[in-house]
Amino acid sequence: MNWKKLLMTYALGALFLLVLWQIVATAAGLPIIPQPARVFGRLGQIFSDKIAIHAAYSLWRIAAGLVLAVAVGYPLGVAMGYDKRADRLLSPIVYLTYPVPKIALLPILMLLAGVGELSKILMIFLIIVFQVVIAVRDAIREVPEETFFPLRVLGASFPAMLCHVLLPATLPKFLTAVRVAMATAISVLFFTETFGTQYGMGYFIMDAWLRVNYLDMYAGILVLSALGLVLFTLIDGTERRACSWQR
Repeated sequence: MNWKKLLMTYALGALFLLVLWQIVATAAGLPIIPQPARVFGRLGQIFSDKIAIHAAYSLWRIAAGLVLAVAVGYPLGVAMGYDKRADRLLSPIVYLTYPVPKIALLPILMLLAGVGELSKILMIFLIIVFQVVIAVRDAIREVPEETFFPLRVLGASFPAMLCHVLLPATLPKFLTAVRVAMATAISVLFFTETFGTQYGMGYFIMDAWLRVNYLDMYAGILVLSALGLVLFTLIDGTERRACSWQR
């Protein structure tokens, strides 16, 4: 799918949602469901002065948590998938900690790391890292053992096998895991941004709700949705370029 078709698909999806929103707002006739035109007008008024800084903070927290999760999770996944001893050692730890709801750890993170940026970034990290570890490990397990024999006979180093075998084998599942985890990360980030901060889309939306400013609240929801769209589009674009051999 080229970019023009992709943009057309997104445009049609957005148009459908806007029409549905308009119908619901007209039928309800309530201030808690404002007309889309009013929300977009308000968004244009306050975006550069108010919302942009909140969106930048949220994007920074997601990006920092994602980078940290990949930096930790990918090597661990490779080690567990390639080395059976590492898998036997680390799998029990992963299986015992992965099922714990990460949002339940927020009070602990805030006690240990404070209520500032670090606890929010660590929460994003915890949501993504386990999915990265398991996806990469399972992808390497699916590589036939015979694939490595010729490389070992020819004296290939581990970095060479990582570059030519392990990385291509793990990339599709790795990107899928990041895509799945990203939706949960954005949802949890919204919750964490209601504590100990004055910046972030979660703070902005909840503050507007408490002030009974529904136009600002819906404008914030639109920006949060657009933020998710940008992140998912970047992941999809990376997958199309890096995993073109799958098609």
